[in-house]
Amino acid sequence: MDKYEIKPRTKIMARKLNVTIQPSTRKNKKIDVYHKEGKYITSVGARGYRDYPTYLQTDKNIAEIKKRHYKKRHEKYRHIKGSSSYFADQLLWT
Repeated sequence: MDKYEIKPRTKIMARKLNVTIQPSTRKNKKIDVYHKEGKYITSVGARGYRDYPTYLQTDKNIAEIKKRHYKKRHEKYRHIKGSSSYFADQLLWT
């Protein structure tokens, strides 16, 4: 499976969160998240599924619908700062 291409929007969000990101070394994940010092935090984004920046490349209306559904589905955990759900929400769905 090819590496996930990190979109410019995701890179901007990583800078805002003060983390660095790389294509994941885990076969089923898109992105590995690291502290600025290089310490691994988590891996986010299941390969085989699209995300907000990917949907935006094809259809903004569909992207907004998918984003709303994602946020509703993950409401319980996406606000826990520092969690995998938090980083997935902030990097892939904002």
